[in-house]
Amino acid sequence: MTSSETTGAPDRGARDWETKMSVRNVLIVGGGFTGLTTAIALARRDVKVTLVEKAQAWARVGHGLTIQGNALRVFKEIGVIDEVLATGHPENAVTLFWADGRVMAKMPTPRTGGDDLPATVGMLRPDLHEILLRAAERHGVEIRLGLELADFETQGDTAVSVLSDGTRETWDAIVVADGIKSQNRPKLGITEDRAPSGLGIWRAVTSRTPEMIGGIAYPLDDSGAFKVGYTPVSEDQCYIFVLCSPVRPDNGLEGWQEVQRLMANYHGEFDHLRESLGPDTFLNFQEIEWIFVEGPWNKGRVVALGEAVHAVPPLIAQGAAQCVEDALLFAEYMTQDGDFDEQLAAFHARRIPRIKGVVDASLQLAEWELHPGTPDADPGRVMAQALMALVPAP
Repeated sequence: MTSSETTGAPDRGARDWETKMSVRNVLIVGGGFTGLTTAIALARRDVKVTLVEKAQAWARVGHGLTIQGNALRVFKEIGVIDEVLATGHPENAVTLFWADGRVMAKMPTPRTGGDDLPATVGMLRPDLHEILLRAAERHGVEIRLGLELADFETQGDTAVSVLSDGTRETWDAIVVADGIKSQNRPKLGITEDRAPSGLGIWRAVTSRTPEMIGGIAYPLDDSGAFKVGYTPVSEDQCYIFVLCSPVRPDNGLEGWQEVQRLMANYHGEFDHLRESLGPDTFLNFQEIEWIFVEGPWNKGRVVALGEAVHAVPPLIAQGAAQCVEDALLFAEYMTQDGDFDEQLAAFHARRIPRIKGVVDASLQLAEWELHPGTPDADPGRVMAQALMALVPAP
C-alpha cells in the first residue's frame, strides 16, 4: 500500500497506561444505521471514532420502516430513545386482513424491547438517520464524507487503512458497515454473497386516515401482490409495502400505476392506500436479497457488522434491529478489559444463534409467500415465535 502517512491512533504507551480496553481509536466505514449506532455506542465509552461515508453529502432518502422493540432498547441504551419516540408513531398491535377487507385477526405485537417501550415505532428512514447523525456529532464522532475504504491490513495489534483519497492511517480496529452490497466483504475472506429471495418489493409513503392503525393483507388469488401492508409513521402518513415478483414486468405502466395494478384486488383500508398513489408519489422498487455469514466476520482487526454479514427479507421487520444490536454489543465487548481476539470471538458466538433464528424465520416466511396454500403453513406462528425469541436482551 502506498500513500501519504498520517497516524490516527494515540500513543500506544499512553493508551495502555490509561486503560486496558481493546480499542481506543476506531475507523467505521459506512454511515447507515449500523455505522452510526456503532459510532455512538463506542464514543459513549470514550473511544475516539472516525466515520467515513462514500456519499458526498447527506440526503433525505428512503421510505419508512417498522422499528421493533429490541431496536428501541438499543436506542434507549445509546441515549436517543426520546427523540425516536417523539418523531415516530408507536403501535402495539397489527391487524391482519383478507384482501377483500375482512379482518382475519388482531394481533398484539410482542414487546421485544421490554414492557417500558412500545412494541413497534413506525417512522421515516431519513428521520431516524438524522437522529443518529446528530447524536454521533454530539459525541464527537469525526465524520468525513465522500470517502471509501480502498485497502486495509492488520499489523500486529493495529489495523491500517488506505482511504480513497490516499490517506493512510492506523487504528485499533476498523469496522466495515457498508451494507449488503459491501465491496469490502470479499476482502475479509468471506465467500458468502447476497442471494435472491424470490421476492420483490415496492415501497412508498402516502396518506392515511386516523382509524388506520397498521395492517397486513393477504391475497385471495394469485392475480396481484403476494401481500400488502402499511405502518403509520405520523398522524396522517403511513409507509406502505407491496410484495411481488422480483422482476418488474415490462407493461408500460408508471410506478404508481403498477402498484395500483398489484393492489387492485385489495379492499377495505387498502382502497384508500391504492387511490392515494399518483404521479407525484415517490416509490421505490427493488429485488429482495439476503445474506447470512455464519463464519468469522473479521480479518484480523478489520470487522464487518450489520447487513454486510446478515441481511434478511423484511417479513418480521428485524433487519435494522439486528444491525443496531450488533453495534451496541460490539461496543460493549470491545471496550472491556481483555484480549481483542477473545472478545471478538465471544461477541460473534453470542450474535450468531440470535441472528440465525431471524434468518430462518424470514426465509421460511418468504418461501410461504412464494407458495401460497402450502400445507401446514402457519406464518402467524412463525412470526410470533421468532419475535418472542428476541424478548430477552441480546
